[in-house]
Amino acid sequence: MNKKIILIALALLSISGNAFARSNILVVGSSTVYPFTTVVAEKLGRLDEHKTPVVESTGTGGGMKLFCAGVGNQTPDMTNASRAIKKSELELCASNNVTPIEMKVGYDGIVLANSIEAKQLDITPRQVYLALAKTVNGQPNPYTHWNQIDPSLPEHRIEVLGPPPTSGTRDAFVELLMEKGCKTFPEIKALKKKDKTAYKNLCHEMRDDGYFIEAGENDSLIVNMLKANPNSFGIFGFSFLDQNRDLIQGSVIGGVKPEFENIADGSYPVSRALYVYIKKEHLTIRPSIKTFVEIYMSDEAAGEFGYLADRGLIPMPKDELDLARELISIDIK
Repeated sequence: MNKKIILIALALLSISGNAFARSNILVVGSSTVYPFTTVVAEKLGRLDEHKTPVVESTGTGGGMKLFCAGVGNQTPDMTNASRAIKKSELELCASNNVTPIEMKVGYDGIVLANSIEAKQLDITPRQVYLALAKTVNGQPNPYTHWNQIDPSLPEHRIEVLGPPPTSGTRDAFVELLMEKGCKTFPEIKALKKKDKTAYKNLCHEMRDDGYFIEAGENDSLIVNMLKANPNSFGIFGFSFLDQNRDLIQGSVIGGVKPEFENIADGSYPVSRALYVYIKKEHLTIRPSIKTFVEIYMSDEAAGEFGYLADRGLIPMPKDELDLARELISIDIK
């Protein structure tokens, strides 16, 4: 558990003795979903009868730990997630009498980005896998420069900055991109049916020899590092790229550019759903949650021309949004 998560947990514990010590909503979790939830929180706070929710960026995994830790004022009301809740997290929630309600809010893409001062990278999932996998052909990854993988790639040393294993962005990157590249090797693809653990280790484990660098959950810090070294790359959510196009550019992956339309129609190979999880047990002690959800799922916010799309969220198609809205309205009654 990182330092920020520990500090949030301690702050919550300090007010646990008073059921009414915290009247505003507390949201933790994904740094990718954070900017969208923050905008909605500000909208709620402008209504006279509601306080502005507190939104903290702890990473998806860290947020789930805090969210599933129990019921009461010492725990968050909601958590943002850039992936669906895992089985192990559901089990943790159940063990602490927490009932998570899932609310899908839209979609996002994962990008491999570099400074606009450098040349845009055009790369395949297989090449990404060969650059960042811990092992290649059963041996420690031998590649130190991009052009060793393919002459069409830059002559620079491989240096990719990314989030830690607790990040939903990291999960999506390995599952959607690394694994896609890994499966281009027939012998590894066949291994999935024989030994799922060995297959996952080969496809999901990132190298730890200095060519992939865990740089925390602070995307802005990674951007500064890319500016300092234009030959390096960073792993981000599309929404962050969209808000920082004056500084960074996304790589072309599998011949497809990371653009809004390409993620929306599914042609971009690295896209994922985004969620907010609501603690059912807190609906009665935090009535503002229902209003918060209504604002979040409104056409004005999550719709095709909503203000969250202006912030980089890829909206759900109308039919899907209508269904998501119907399901969440039933769950929070």
